[in-house]
Parts: sequence; C-alpha cells; structure tokens
Amino acid sequence: MSNAALATQQTELQLDIHPIAGRIGAEIRGVTLSGDLDAATVEAIQAALVQHKVVFFRGQAHLDDQGQEAFAKLLGDPIAHPTVPVREGTRYLLQLDGAEGQRANSWHTDVTFVDAYPKASILRSVVAPAAGGDTVWANTASAYADLPEPLRALADTLWAVHSNEYDYAGVRPSVSVEKLEEYRKVFASTVYETEHPVVRVHPISGERSLLLGHFVKRIKGLSQADSAHIFAVLQSHVTRLENTVRWRWQQGDVAIWDNRSTQHYAVDDYDTQPRIVRRVTLAGEVPVGIDGQLSRTTRKG
Repeated sequence: MSNAALATQQTELQLDIHPIAGRIGAEIRGVTLSGDLDAATVEAIQAALVQHKVVFFRGQAHLDDQGQEAFAKLLGDPIAHPTVPVREGTRYLLQLDGAEGQRANSWHTDVTFVDAYPKASILRSVVAPAAGGDTVWANTASAYADLPEPLRALADTLWAVHSNEYDYAGVRPSVSVEKLEEYRKVFASTVYETEHPVVRVHPISGERSLLLGHFVKRIKGLSQADSAHIFAVLQSHVTRLENTVRWRWQQGDVAIWDNRSTQHYAVDDYDTQPRIVRRVTLAGEVPVGIDGQLSRTTRKG
C-alpha cells in the first residue's frame, strides 16, 4: 500500500469525514478543536488536509483568539503577516472585518509575494452574515492535471513574479480612494517581489499544482500583454467550477486549507451585514519547481 493510500485509510479510521465537492473540500465532524487535541487526531487532520485540500469544522464557538493560536501550533509554526499588524492581544492573528473594507474578493493564494509563503491557513468565523459572505476554494492540483498537454508543457517552463504591489483598485472598484490609499500604506508598507515556478511540487503528496492568483505581477521573460494573456488562460483552469468548493459560514466555523495547493475567494455579496473572520497562518517551505529550482525573493523594501 502506498504512503498516500495508507494516510487516507488512517484518516478514515480516525475521523468522521464527509466530502463536500467532488475534487476538493470535506467536513470533519465530532472533533472539538483546542490546543489540547491528542497527537493522533492532529496527525489525521493533517492527512485529511493534504488529501481534501480544505477541511471544515462546524460548532467551534468555544474557540477564542488564544485557543485558535494554541490549536494552530499543533499543526505547525504560526507566523504573523509580513506587513499587516496582528490583532491586539495576539501574536499571529489577522482579523478581516468586512465593515473595514477588508474583503478578499479576488482569487489568490495567501502571501505568495514572499518565498516561503504559508503552508496552511486556519480561519475562524467570529461574526457571520445572515446571507452571503461565503468563501470559495479551488484545487490547483486538479487544475494542473486537467490542462491540455500543450498548455501543461508550457506551464512547466514558466516562472512568475509575485508582488504585494498590485492593482488594488482593480480588485476593489467600489472602495473609496481614501480606503484604498490606507490599505496600500499598510499592505504594501514593505514591497516584496518573489519569483515562483508556475508549477510547484507539493512536499508531501508530490502533486504538481499551478501557483498563480492575484499577486502575480507578470510572467517572467514575457511582455506585460503576453503575461496577461497567459495568466488569464491558466488562471481560468484553476477557477473552473469543477475544481471548487463553496462554504456557507456559520458563527464558530473553522476552515483549514492547504495553501500550497489551493486558491480562495471571499464572495463580497453581503453588503452592510457584519462579517468578521480571524486567520492564523503556518510557516511554509520555499516552493520547488519540477526542475528542482527553488523560488527566490528578489525585492524587499
């Protein structure tokens, strides 16, 4: 039996797992998340995460900020966002409040503008809107596997420059000029540029996946126009509905996603309803391309 099959079997034996979509996403039931969770359950969650890409837990309203950080430490090494200040009273926690214009309504993988970007993110719903405000995740491994062979051969050769200095207004056209300027000053207080392979190899599963999303500034070696075309073609394969799962938030829900093989999008359809989520990310490794080359940060400052 392969290691992947064994991990799957162990996960099924230890956890009550209910797949949601055909290619990505599963709800795990019967687990109360905390910093005191036993090692076997933590290991099974880790295996389920690699297999399903994003896992969901209902009914975790007992978790507070400290409990979320304590649980995160069982899964890896929590890290703070490189530019955005953490929530007061916490070491790693980032709050996203829709009322403050913090609406991540564009397809992205978290913090890919640095080289060793987070391996996983743990998101907790603190206030959920009565309707709307769902989050959608996409499986970037199945997107790569489904590419037509000529496109896959092209993607295998490409590198992209990712940066946190990008077109904020393009993804937030309804936000005021003042809010956009304030967001730029915080989010891009330090400007990063990093070169990543468009196709990375997962360090555990060995799967190849497309490393794209809205932090891509350009495809290395191509003109801006050609970059935009190639990016649009490859990105459209990531976000095909067959590769996605959509989650309807309830207060106290927790979602954990493998940031190395997913993108996500927070749907901005809840108008003035309150929506607050809090996120902890876990330190990741520097991506490796299929040729063995490592990602590299080329600008910081």
